[in-house]
Amino acid sequence: MTSSLYGIDAWGHGLVNVLPDGNIGLSDPLNREAEPVSLPEIVRDLKDRGIATPIQLRVQSFLDYGLHRLCAAFGETIEQVGYKGVYRGVFPIKVNQQSEVVSRLVEVGQQYGYGLEAGSKPELIVALAQPLAKDSLIICNGVKDDEFIRLAILSRKLGFNTVIVLESLKEFEIVRRVSDEIGVKPMLGVRVKLTQTVTGKWEASSGDRSSFGLGTYEVVQLIDRLTETGFLDCLVLQHNHLGSQVPNVIDVRRTVTEATRFFVELRKMGVPLEYLDLGGGLGIDYTGENNSTDNSVNYSVEEYCTAIVETVGYAMDEAGLPHPTIVTESGRFVTALSSMLIFDVLDATYYDVPDKPAPREGDHHYMSDLVAVEGYLEPRRVQECYNDAVYYRDEIRALFRRGVVDLRQMGRAERAFLYTLARIAQVNREHPSSGDLDAQLEAYVDYYHCNFSLFQSLPDVWAIDQIHPVIPLQRHDEAPTRRAILTDITCDSDGKISHFVLEDGLHKALPVHDLRDDEDYLIGVFFVGAYQETLGDLHNLFGDANVVTIALDGEGGFSVEHETEGDSIAEVLSYVEYDPQDCLAAFRKRVDGAVARRDLSADERRVLISAYKDSLAGYTYFE
Repeated sequence: MTSSLYGIDAWGHGLVNVLPDGNIGLSDPLNREAEPVSLPEIVRDLKDRGIATPIQLRVQSFLDYGLHRLCAAFGETIEQVGYKGVYRGVFPIKVNQQSEVVSRLVEVGQQYGYGLEAGSKPELIVALAQPLAKDSLIICNGVKDDEFIRLAILSRKLGFNTVIVLESLKEFEIVRRVSDEIGVKPMLGVRVKLTQTVTGKWEASSGDRSSFGLGTYEVVQLIDRLTETGFLDCLVLQHNHLGSQVPNVIDVRRTVTEATRFFVELRKMGVPLEYLDLGGGLGIDYTGENNSTDNSVNYSVEEYCTAIVETVGYAMDEAGLPHPTIVTESGRFVTALSSMLIFDVLDATYYDVPDKPAPREGDHHYMSDLVAVEGYLEPRRVQECYNDAVYYRDEIRALFRRGVVDLRQMGRAERAFLYTLARIAQVNREHPSSGDLDAQLEAYVDYYHCNFSLFQSLPDVWAIDQIHPVIPLQRHDEAPTRRAILTDITCDSDGKISHFVLEDGLHKALPVHDLRDDEDYLIGVFFVGAYQETLGDLHNLFGDANVVTIALDGEGGFSVEHETEGDSIAEVLSYVEYDPQDCLAAFRKRVDGAVARRDLSADERRVLISAYKDSLAGYTYFE
């Protein structure tokens, strides 16, 4: 079995495992005794139902698990350390705005008083349509206009605990004016910039140079203005953004310590704060490294909760203040594990050849030199052989550019090089060498061409080098014989996945198997439930993939809970201001002109028009 090769036990969180038949299985985290479900079997079943790859597969219990684990960890920590307040989490809708996700989190979160964070008017509209528990919060962040603020304030009359977090001094003046106009006082929060910064990919979003919030002097000005206008009693929440995907738990303790100092000082100034909102930051270990790196964390959720609860409790006890309600906006932790992207490999470009081309009479001597490299290939000379092969190949290329070598000889040289390189790689696998050879060989791996759009479904992989675990979904009872980069079907050289998590760290190629003509070769990209489903773009007009939510039945099977069909070509065209009917009319006119000129027959007209209509209604991906 190859689970150790891919590091599945390290990064799989107990959700992903290898079954005895070599298939990848999904285990229910809420029912550990249940039989795992074969992921390739799920894909085959969905295909039989007419649901084609690529598929965004969401597992209901994985989503539930993230929320249960977060809230339970805070609850247990609060009880263990004797904290006298409670925890009230909120889900930032921007992390995954899909209706199925938000409504499920609201449903499961009822028992925890779990709420929502809205950073825009559309997100507030979504939040106000949810059946939140009585003690749940709606936290309103971001820039807000009159309409946003009016709706947020009036929602209090419906029983919502809607908190408007002030991001600037000017914003309060809008709140005050709107509040006076409608005669309803708001619940207010203030976003305070901390001076501490955190490490990791999102370091720039922390500290006093972050984009949103008030610095120390502005906070003092705001308190004076609230007092002057009679709104001080409305300020009940302090918000601090610790960062996103914070890799080091020590950063969590340090930033929370500073946040409590602001909280204590504001209470001394007469501010009736009840909630301490510590924003996001709780990270996911995407790589299984358990280290403070960009795509990993060096702590568990339980350690994270302890760092917060202990730090806040100690600070309040020292100041003689009641323990506030702790709020976090841990959207990534709750949703990241819940879904995966599954696609099939359409074709491959292999960078080796099975047979060694023989030199021909009249070939340049470098051709014979290149072919001869295999003759002295042995473990102790493997680096030398690589160096020689590259040199001879490059010299032949230079001769081709100068017109000394013709195209056929150049082609034979390229084949000889790929043949030799494959033999070198084989010896290196069997007798690993020290030095740079592994990295040098990774420059010549295969390309596996896959049925997905990186820009639509995995935008963070392209934009910020986000790492997600990527593995084949079958044949784990066979040793992979190749290494490949995965390319998408956009016509863009950036449309590729070229960093992969393996047992010994990150690599630039994925171990894969040879493709077979009689079966699909499926690839899964795991833990893409945070941000990836909503940040995608329409590069080459590839639209949303099919989205399916499933529930595991505990007996090795599953049920489809919800399906959202991927975008049709007509829908995608409408997104970029084309009217599909106008396109059809223009094409029909062009076809009719060809018929009038007798370039097309009536039967050919019918076939062409039908093909155009079918394409408009079809999936944007390979079918």
